[in-house]
Amino acid sequence: MSPSDAYLDSIRERLAGELRESVRPAVAWLAGEIAARHGVTVLGVLFYGSCLRKETDEGILDYWVVVDDYRSAYTRPIHAWINRVAPPNVFFLEREFEGRTLRTKYGVISRRAFERGTSLTAWHPYVWARFAQPARLLTCRDDDARRFFEESIGQAIITFVGRLVCHLPSRGGLLRFSFPAFWQEAFRRTYDSERRPEAEESIRSLYLADEERYDAVAAAALHHLTALGHFEAASEHPRSFSVTLSPRRLSGLRLRWKLMRSYSRLLGLERLLKTAFTFGDWVPYVLWKLERHSGRKIELTPRQREHPLLFAWPIILPLLLRRNLR
Repeated sequence: MSPSDAYLDSIRERLAGELRESVRPAVAWLAGEIAARHGVTVLGVLFYGSCLRKETDEGILDYWVVVDDYRSAYTRPIHAWINRVAPPNVFFLEREFEGRTLRTKYGVISRRAFERGTSLTAWHPYVWARFAQPARLLTCRDDDARRFFEESIGQAIITFVGRLVCHLPSRGGLLRFSFPAFWQEAFRRTYDSERRPEAEESIRSLYLADEERYDAVAAAALHHLTALGHFEAASEHPRSFSVTLSPRRLSGLRLRWKLMRSYSRLLGLERLLKTAFTFGDWVPYVLWKLERHSGRKIELTPRQREHPLLFAWPIILPLLLRRNLR
């Protein structure tokens, strides 16, 4: 086994256990409900995000559904066509479970697009930025599907590290940094690429939620990338890590990120417009978000509820300008 394979295997072994960890009964039940909406083409449902970190099923539960084929996943051909334009399609769903309302915002993406979106060749961070963070794999079809998720999510971590470590301070091609510094700077940049500003406390809390895990997979990814020639050298120190890059390589990686950031922001606008047609009954979601942020109950008139795109802009537009619809 080559050194690069050994480091890659260590990431996948960790993910194999992580993806199998249990979730709250409501979270597992809702994943099954989502999978049932899209039929036998579903490869698996991934649960991730703030509700996973906080171990709660209050708020908006975040899932992604990975499917073999868009046409088989929908009853409406337009949804399959739109899903290819800028995956994933995003839907909002409310379901009653044991006397309370569960809310989810979930994405649908094809196996091919998910695999491509986690690779080092991806031209935007939308997929790999999310799944470099911990996730749980629910309603997985079979062992082959499970291996696909372990490999793809392992690649998401490698891509995250490979694309973002270049932004740390350098001196003559040498970057020396702590893992907390790396992860927090990387989270800050990926959120910015989607026009999603986060408070510094939120950025820190992402890393602190599972710092041992983040440190372990980052170290393995850095060694793996170095063995592949992505970096010239990598060394571990008691409280830090160092990576060596040629000045030309460093400049090229930083330029690539600038281009990726611009492209990602354009895609974000396209996805936002697309969501108006795929989100389903998105008015309850918008109102729920506004009420959480404003602390007051918001009522729409019957005309605004019936034709939100025409008459509800006085409520929707401020939300978009504050960039809270996500």
